[in-house]
Amino acid sequence: MRLAAQHHDWALGCADEVWWSRLQQPNLHSWAREGHALRLVEKYLPKRDPEPKALACYGLFLPKTETQDEQIWLRFATGQPVSGITTQFLRWTCDQLAAQGKTALLLIWDNASWHKSAEVRQWIRAHNRCVKQTGSGVRILACLLPTQSPWLNPIEPKWVHGKRAVREPARVLSAAELEARVYAYSRCDPHPQLVISEKAA
Repeated sequence: MRLAAQHHDWALGCADEVWWSRLQQPNLHSWAREGHALRLVEKYLPKRDPEPKALACYGLFLPKTETQDEQIWLRFATGQPVSGITTQFLRWTCDQLAAQGKTALLLIWDNASWHKSAEVRQWIRAHNRCVKQTGSGVRILACLLPTQSPWLNPIEPKWVHGKRAVREPARVLSAAELEARVYAYSRCDPHPQLVISEKAA
């Protein structure tokens, strides 16, 4: 973190993926008048509901600096997190940072298999080589957190508070409603979902 602070054109980013469930109610505490406790009802999907029970989402948390407020960038994905979608998210992230005049991303994330897969490591090496050769773009310096230490990633509390904020006690949200609520809560512009092509699958 000190390294990123020493370079005004570097960005410090904490990345992670999360599932936003349409059914599961988050753990929470609530004040209520005596005899009027808040009740969260167990939810069920109609048998013919074609939408997924949960939505996979990639996120990048950019802590507050002297020149900008903290930000969180989100991209939902079809299916589950895999290497091919992870590289799409990294490419999109670098494009966003390049538009802000950044030249490097100090990326902090956990040991998920799709973070340290051969495909992702090779993509990062090729990407950095291209940035060096062309003199344009954003290099990625990836730093893995210790195993089984989610509390070290500052994006984790964002997921917890977000799930409490977008909950709907009375009904099941559609996938589009849930996605819109998550974007609104995070004050993040919506973007098309990341999709892995049939050829790559």
